Amino acid sequence: MSPTPQTWRCLPFDALHARTLYALLQLRTEVFVMEQHCVFQDMDGADAQCFHLLGEGARGLEAYARLVPAGLKFNEASIGRVVTLPAARGGGLGHVLMREAVRALHGLWGMQPIRIGAQAHLQPFYRQHGFEPSGPMYIEDGIDHIEMLRPA
Repeated sequence: MSPTPQTWRCLPFDALHARTLYALLQLRTEVFVMEQHCVFQDMDGADAQCFHLLGEGARGLEAYARLVPAGLKFNEASIGRVVTLPAARGGGLGHVLMREAVRALHGLWGMQPIRIGAQAHLQPFYRQHGFEPSGPMYIEDGIDHIEMLRPA
């Protein structure tokens, strides 16, 4: 199975149509709350200040990431809420999503370091995209996390 999104869009919050916003919140809830059995405040007040990367294909929204400007979550710009539709997994879509997210972030705000708060078990995945551990492990919403940094 190959990655399927045919279209990538990167939009500020105010450009999201209601159906698109509903789809991205539904996908985030499906994975982060239901699949990962994690009760947390997904709508954290940051979405309106971020850009939203949408990978859309035959199944609708298949991949999503939130691009966070420097100073909002970390001193550096960040990529968060990285998620793929469960039915679209297994063909490398997550890697395509991360490449698109890094490219889009640099396109928006220039070449710069990117810091993420990664689920600890995903370190090997993020290392393939140039991120290295940067700090101790910590618990967030009941899941082991670690900050990782991708140099400029």
